[in-house]
Amino acid sequence: MDPVIENTPSSRHKLITLLMVVIALVAFAANSILCRLALVDQTIDAASFTIIRLTSGAFLLFVLVQFLPRPKKPDHLVLRPLKSRKLWIAPLMLFAYALFFSYAYHQLSTATGALILFVTVQLTMIGYQIYKGQRFTQLEWFGIVIAISGFIILLLPDLAQPSLLGAGLMILSGIAWALYTLEGRGSQTPLRDTAENFLGTLPLCFALLIVTVWFAELSLQGTLLAIASGAFASGVGYSVWYYVVPRISISLAAVSQLSVPLLAAVGGVVLVDEVITLPLVIAGLLIIGGIAVVSLSKSQSPEALERSPNNH
Repeated sequence: MDPVIENTPSSRHKLITLLMVVIALVAFAANSILCRLALVDQTIDAASFTIIRLTSGAFLLFVLVQFLPRPKKPDHLVLRPLKSRKLWIAPLMLFAYALFFSYAYHQLSTATGALILFVTVQLTMIGYQIYKGQRFTQLEWFGIVIAISGFIILLLPDLAQPSLLGAGLMILSGIAWALYTLEGRGSQTPLRDTAENFLGTLPLCFALLIVTVWFAELSLQGTLLAIASGAFASGVGYSVWYYVVPRISISLAAVSQLSVPLLAAVGGVVLVDEVITLPLVIAGLLIIGGIAVVSLSKSQSPEALERSPNNH
């Protein structure tokens, strides 16, 4: 008798989660490209880019929360005030990530900044998992090392000696992003939670505006890039990421982000007719292989099942 492949809710859920991971990572790559175009070409200053990015993200997400269908539970009908640590730490980390990121890229090359940022994210999230007593298996460590090796091969040709200030700012940005990701582990309403996080950055944006308004440098191109980065690549992309992170392991959430510079490089090949090089191919195989090893590790199965919405 031929075996029957069942289309179970669990398999559909895994497929949706995988699709959402890909969408989030593509959004991160798009965000990286938009930020690079605006900041590296100096079409806008770092503070103005940060303010417009976060403000436009907050505006779009607020509109989406108000007009998209809402859950029936009364607690989900409105955006909640920032009364507890859980409700202000994520906005603070989001603001810190965006601000330090913007200023760091005035001091660093794109490749060097990406290397510092994503390795910092890796180490912070791995350190958090070890601190919580969640040990990695040898297979997970193997996958992480493979992915990091591919990541370094991808960026090695363009690395430059970083300035201490730029490197320090990017390290702070990476730590803030890792903590922001970890705060999303308990998110049950990712769109609303992300909207709250962006809205929570607005007082900080206003304070930054007061301090930097006299030094602002704006162009139409820089402003449009900041809006695109904030509203779509950040606002929508981070909402998808907050949907994903409660449904995958910390190790997979960390290592998968190493693919962002790879996706950005592939985007350059597709959109800008850049050349496919041997290091790009080798790096791509190593990064994808490392992510696959981590995602297929048996040690993740109980954790992933425990976090599945079907088990809540």
